[in-house]
Amino acid sequence: MIQFSYTILYVNDVNKSVSFYATAFGFNKKFVTPDNQYGEVATGPTTLSFATTALANSNLKDGFLNADLENKPFGIEIGFTTDDVKASLEKAVMAGAVVVSSPITKPWGQVVAYVRDIDGFLIEICTPMV
Repeated sequence: MIQFSYTILYVNDVNKSVSFYATAFGFNKKFVTPDNQYGEVATGPTTLSFATTALANSNLKDGFLNADLENKPFGIEIGFTTDDVKASLEKAVMAGAVVVSSPITKPWGQVVAYVRDIDGFLIEICTPMV
């Protein structure tokens, strides 16, 4: 059996990113390595992880594209569900997120908004699918 366990975001400052997700979304810090190169927040059954770009470069010999608020977001998003999209969006923005799309109700009834985190990663904040 295989299970989706975690996503790792490559960031410049692990502690800053962990703190952002704790403040913006209320996730609990699981741990940060003593050298501050890797960290995790508890989001439920799936862990959201962070690794420094330096650590990522040491693992990927051909490199990667850095996330950056100055560029368009990657063609992928992290999705967080909540019963109150508007309040969650406001809390994320107060923590430093940048609004991409204000809450809208989709034809199937789901409320969806988009922000980018402090490193430029795209986040969907939405109500659960009914």
